Amino acid sequence: MNSPRSPRSIPLLAASIIGIAFGLLTLKEGGTVLFGGEAARAAAGHYVPFVLWFNFLAGFAYIIAGIGLWLRQRRAAYAAIAIAAATAGVFLAFGVHILFGGAFEMRTVIAMTFRTGIWVAIAVIAWRALSRMPVLEPAP
Repeated sequence: MNSPRSPRSIPLLAASIIGIAFGLLTLKEGGTVLFGGEAARAAAGHYVPFVLWFNFLAGFAYIIAGIGLWLRQRRAAYAAIAIAAATAGVFLAFGVHILFGGAFEMRTVIAMTFRTGIWVAIAVIAWRALSRMPVLEPAP
């Protein structure tokens, strides 16, 4: 049933589904490397631990933000903005790691570019859809 707060937004619904799915995939992939044993870590190659841990923990935030977007909660737009900013910050730190000669996998560069772009897009969609939403007073 639709809430009287705002009409359903197809881009917002898509962003919520993408956020949740991305979170589940992130937890699966990151969890496999972190907790899957030596073979999983060897298959990951020269992964960067702080990037891996950030992405794994961020997977929980992705799911929570995605659910908030599905429920059209204004705070989910702020969560998406925070996720995008934090991801960009970790990407920058990863760049510094590379600049100082740290080992890395090119697929991490590609993945972080993709993650940052996805969350910037989700944040823009969420902000556009939810920032104009009227604030309802609680029922007496």
